[in-house]
Amino acid sequence: VQLQASGGGLVQAGGSLRLSCAASGRTFSSYYMGWFRQAPGKEREFVAAISWSGGGTYYADSVKGRFTISRDNAKNTVYLQMMSLKPEDTAVYYCAAALTGGIVAVANKRGIDYWGQGTQVTVSS
Repeated sequence: VQLQASGGGLVQAGGSLRLSCAASGRTFSSYYMGWFRQAPGKEREFVAAISWSGGGTYYADSVKGRFTISRDNAKNTVYLQMMSLKPEDTAVYYCAAALTGGIVAVANKRGIDYWGQGTQVTVSS
């Protein structure tokens, strides 16, 4: 599976962005998917995860209520809708895929099989 993230950019605080992560391969619907982010000088941190069916989601406390993860298995794509963006959301955002373990495991970076290349999100104050 190859993952291609897109949709990043520069936005003012309070604005919105939608990230997309397109996956190659016919087994996308079998994978738990997650979004992570890494700000300069900081470790990569968990943002959101979604089950293979889309029926289960899990969020970091810092984005709960502002971000929504979703997926379209017919399009082999997972999305991250980001609203009410804050300057502290500025980071490179990465998507990730895990075949086993579940969404909590993904949140703890356990069992990650593939990472995307990242897309920059910059939120100005």
